[in-house]
Amino acid sequence: MNPLANRRFLKMNGLGNEITVLDLRGTRIVVGADEAAAIARDPRSHFDQLMVLHDARSPRSDAFMNIYNTDGSEAGACGNGTRCVAWAMGEDREMGRAGAGRLVLETKAGLLPTLRREDGRYTVDMGAPRLRWDEIPLRDPFHDTTGIELQIGPIDDPILHTPSAVSMGNPHAIFWVDDVEAYQLDKIGPLLENHPIFPERANISLAHVASRDHIILKVWERGAGLTRACGSAACAAVVAGARKDLTDRKAIVTLPGGDLEIEWRESDGHVLMTGPVELEWEGTLAPSLFAGAA
Repeated sequence: MNPLANRRFLKMNGLGNEITVLDLRGTRIVVGADEAAAIARDPRSHFDQLMVLHDARSPRSDAFMNIYNTDGSEAGACGNGTRCVAWAMGEDREMGRAGAGRLVLETKAGLLPTLRREDGRYTVDMGAPRLRWDEIPLRDPFHDTTGIELQIGPIDDPILHTPSAVSMGNPHAIFWVDDVEAYQLDKIGPLLENHPIFPERANISLAHVASRDHIILKVWERGAGLTRACGSAACAAVVAGARKDLTDRKAIVTLPGGDLEIEWRESDGHVLMTGPVELEWEGTLAPSLFAGAA
């Protein structure tokens, strides 16, 4: 029997998006791409991101997280999922320790300190953005990543063009538009996600600046598709907006699932993301899910 069979999971959301949390601490079990995709196919455990907890690798962290997209590929960061894990480790009777208001979670992209706020929301320190072309990464050496040479549509009348590029542990391209609903992101998102200019693919966002402290955002997530919320995309949008002097360094980002509070801190360059979490249900992974998984 697959070692993931009958493992307990939590089904949560960070802002309407689907997050599944699986705790494998204390084991040597590793989730493969086929197994992650199999978990996503079950309606009860379906996810935009699967957050898999392992024993901490750094003495400064409380747990290590592997993050999987719906298609089984791995992500470097997921802000909404990180808030869900912080709740689980601080509130869930089996997974956490009561009263853990501060935790440090670890991913391949680095350490993410988290804080439970008095209003029940969680703040995640997403770290400093990566702004150089080779850090994002991009295929071509752009000196200025506030607007890179990329367009979709006719060369003399492109549908979208000149996005900002930022990495928040995963690559993001942000197109600045007057109306995020004026484009078929479900059609153009896959084309842009897989454009050769993004060697690791990219998250594609449409961003409208409503005011200097308010961005409206719609996101196509690499490996997952249209999503109700993407925390790292919200962070990337505020960083890119501030760099272009379109917004302040602190702003509310409105996504289809609701609002996130983002601050690009001047003192150390870190990006702070604050938002809600919700537990929907808990369950166990059916053995039949893994019948065809490698």
